[in-house]
Amino acid sequence: MNLFTDIRAAVLDALGALESAGTLPAGLDKSNVTVEPPRDPLHGDMATNAAMVLAKPASLKPRDIADALVAELAKDARIDSAEVAGPGFLNLRLAPGSWRDILRAVLREGDDFGRSTMGQGQRVNVEYVSANPTGPLHVGHTRGAVFGDALASLLDFCGYDVTREYYINDGGGQVDTLARSVYLRYLEAHGRAVDFPDGTYPGDYLIATGEALKEKVGDAWVDQPEEVWLAEAREFATDAMMDLIRADLKSLGVEMDKFSSEKSFYGTGLIEKAIASLEEKGLIYEGVLEPPKGKMPEDWEPREQTLFRSTAHGDDVDRPVKKSDGAWTYFAPDIAYHYDKVTRGYHMLIDVFGADHGGYVKRMKAAVSALSDGKVPLDIKLTQLVKLYKNGEPFKMSKRAGTFVTLRDVVDMVGADVTRFVMLTRKNDAPLDFDFDKVQAQAKENPVFYVQYAHARVRSALRKAEGAGIDVSDAALEAADLDLIAHEAELNLARKIAEWPRLVEIAGRTGEPHRVAFYLYELASDLHGLYNLGHELPELRFVQEGDPATSQAKIVLAKAASVVISAGLGILGVTPAEEMR
Repeated sequence: MNLFTDIRAAVLDALGALESAGTLPAGLDKSNVTVEPPRDPLHGDMATNAAMVLAKPASLKPRDIADALVAELAKDARIDSAEVAGPGFLNLRLAPGSWRDILRAVLREGDDFGRSTMGQGQRVNVEYVSANPTGPLHVGHTRGAVFGDALASLLDFCGYDVTREYYINDGGGQVDTLARSVYLRYLEAHGRAVDFPDGTYPGDYLIATGEALKEKVGDAWVDQPEEVWLAEAREFATDAMMDLIRADLKSLGVEMDKFSSEKSFYGTGLIEKAIASLEEKGLIYEGVLEPPKGKMPEDWEPREQTLFRSTAHGDDVDRPVKKSDGAWTYFAPDIAYHYDKVTRGYHMLIDVFGADHGGYVKRMKAAVSALSDGKVPLDIKLTQLVKLYKNGEPFKMSKRAGTFVTLRDVVDMVGADVTRFVMLTRKNDAPLDFDFDKVQAQAKENPVFYVQYAHARVRSALRKAEGAGIDVSDAALEAADLDLIAHEAELNLARKIAEWPRLVEIAGRTGEPHRVAFYLYELASDLHGLYNLGHELPELRFVQEGDPATSQAKIVLAKAASVVISAGLGILGVTPAEEMR
């Protein structure tokens, strides 16, 4: 049940009645008519722009349309009053029964309250994390993992058919470096003293991999040249790192539906097939790129390459797909990978990249546009950096990784729930400060504690009611007399609950799961405010000793809030707290 959608339908019906009466001309385009919360809650419960957007096409003054609309909406029992504001905006106040109906809908629908059909089952591929398989995930990957996973859950809640995918970057030179680093740990496992040259990976996380390699091949590779062991060591090390990455993701509550390998596109004809599809469209040619703008690199020289005419699909410059020596560029397998996703039949693709990939956005969008003939949109979400603090100081060190703080470091210190929620307290493209002390504090300023505490408070009230012999079964709460919910603070909480379905659709449409975290904090604040008001006004307490009927009504309100909190936390991948310890 989406009350904002329902009231918008009422406004459209009223406009239709005005058309039938000849007050408005027939056939007006009403697609831009909105019903939403007013900027100032004192102005009412909802506001509509109907008179403003229809005035010009109707050749009428906005005020005249608004006045006629007021008279028509007065016939709707759900609307207590409609008032014209300014040049023609209409502020609506709903009858208390409308908010009580929302509470019944929450009880009836449970965690599905607010679930949308907006996606209509369209298939969406969300690719995220996709880190090089050269070591454990670091804190930057953590933010991308949390954001991508929450976005996938949000889209699922909005009615899309979502696939979560990880692209293994195992086709470049970095995996050779990994193999050499593991070989050094392998020698170390045989008692050799080793040095790690610049460019190799010295983190302790490879010690176990080196020992495992010793278990597998014994001393067969000791003092052997690269051509003997490099290819097999590369595969062994990549598999070991992907096992580590999968375990790290699982500790964060992230599980992928599909892993795709960059290496699988080389030597299989898949890159050639993708490039051929572009060539058939006249988008591949041999040419020389313009020199780079700004300071000229010393090693730059004009040379003929195979180029993708990406400017035909919105890019700034055309992009090379094959080098002058005939080798594929890094861009070529990425084109092939997205060609594969397009041919799998997705209606929309979403890539979650780190902020350092901002320069890759236009070329990748151009490639997908060309590969799909503009039919499959690609949305690229960039996640900004995370700055870690502890004891008021920047927190940078991780022995295990050697140079950075890992995902597992963060989860081990504060837990998956805290990590996930805090990573979603800022928009994905805004920098985020992660203070280990603040995120563990039991205070209002700690959003995850504040929201969890709200849910736990309701569970506590339910246990208290049961202890007092009050029937709080589903059947009893469904039959509760909700007219007993009448105080403005109680109705305000119901109003906030009613915003949830609208918030879900806005967040899903914009691809912004942080909106869910913000909303949950506001909902928790309203619930805590009502609870605290009960200290001054005992009649507002959730459990009224000796008054089962009133207690049941108030428990309905509290439980409805907890149901929405639970659903919202589910989207964020956070477990609702049953009690606070």
